[in-house]
Amino acid sequence: MTRSESSIKKLVGILILVVSVFVTGFAVGRVLEDNPSGVLRGIKGITTSEDVNFDLFWDVWNTIEDGYVDEEKVDQQSMFYGSIKGMVGSINDSATVFLDPEETEEFNLSNEGKYFEGIGAELGYDDGSVIIVSPLEGSPAKEAGVRPGDVILKIDDYEVSSTDTIFDVVALIRGEAGTLVTLQVFRKGDFTPIDIEIERKEITVPSMNWELVEDNTDIAVINLDRFTDSSYTVWANNWDILVEEIVDNGIEKIILDLRGNPGGYFDAAIYAADDFLSDGKMIAQQRDRNGNLDVYKATRGGRLFDQEVVVLVDAGSASASEILAGALQENDRAELVGEETYGKGTAQSVVDFNDGSSLHITILQWLLPDGEGLTKENPITPDIEVEYTDEDFINGDDTRFQEAVKMLSD
Repeated sequence: MTRSESSIKKLVGILILVVSVFVTGFAVGRVLEDNPSGVLRGIKGITTSEDVNFDLFWDVWNTIEDGYVDEEKVDQQSMFYGSIKGMVGSINDSATVFLDPEETEEFNLSNEGKYFEGIGAELGYDDGSVIIVSPLEGSPAKEAGVRPGDVILKIDDYEVSSTDTIFDVVALIRGEAGTLVTLQVFRKGDFTPIDIEIERKEITVPSMNWELVEDNTDIAVINLDRFTDSSYTVWANNWDILVEEIVDNGIEKIILDLRGNPGGYFDAAIYAADDFLSDGKMIAQQRDRNGNLDVYKATRGGRLFDQEVVVLVDAGSASASEILAGALQENDRAELVGEETYGKGTAQSVVDFNDGSSLHITILQWLLPDGEGLTKENPITPDIEVEYTDEDFINGDDTRFQEAVKMLSD
């Protein structure tokens, strides 16, 4: 890929770019950098960048290119992308990543709810391990018994190592619909790894829907599976339609199900929270690298302010879903039922490049109304913790949902 000295240094300059909407920690507003595509050749004039001498980089590059025993494995494009991935990875922030064009396309499709053929699960990191953040509702992964927090040890015969990225793992898990893949996982509380065989399917998941509780037409369940769609505008429009339907049907009690919701647009969480809160109530805050705070408060006068609300959360509730749940909990607007959430409170700007690659870089920290940050050490703790065992799963007993229904029925 041909680059001039100035175009490479633009990678540093992206920190000053302003993006307004965020996705599961990732920004929706996407910034295009002028980066010509092609093979990296003839740009070895760059030798220093402040205190960094690039001579070593080119020495290693040339040594591999000219001396590696299997010349067919020496691919300049792969070496170039690999170099950038290593640079970004040195920050040691699992949410700050460089995606090559193929990975970027997969990420964009998943945000729109369009999944390739696979098992239907959101992946994340926990202490350097690749884990299941959430199996998607109705997915092969959920049907097979995959649970939030499961650490992936093996994919078929391949042992996952600390050098494997989420995108490496995704590539191994995905496959043609109808084929089988076996995940070996380690589950919290179990001492023996579990093998789970899953049949791959074509996955498409809507961002939200609502339904009445069976045998109880007084309670509506809002299943909010993610805060992303093809755009923030589309998501907000779908939310408006859902809210209007609930209001038009005279619903007075709501179960807001955020279980397994990996997050999405920060602005979407703010928009939804605004419908449950009165004017002036604090929803969330954002803090940048300089300590500057942006404060987000309810401004519209909530369309769902009069409804009684219970929120369901679990270890798969992350990012924007934690913002919404935390806002309702801390404003005494709803009681939370379930288990501790994932603890993901940072936002990433997405910078798109003309070759189809992208850089996702952490630029903001999200804070709850009380000013506390969302971290693995400080997730959201529900007001009522309800255990959900493997036996409950096998028997089809949704104990947390049952508790929510009971609370609204009393």
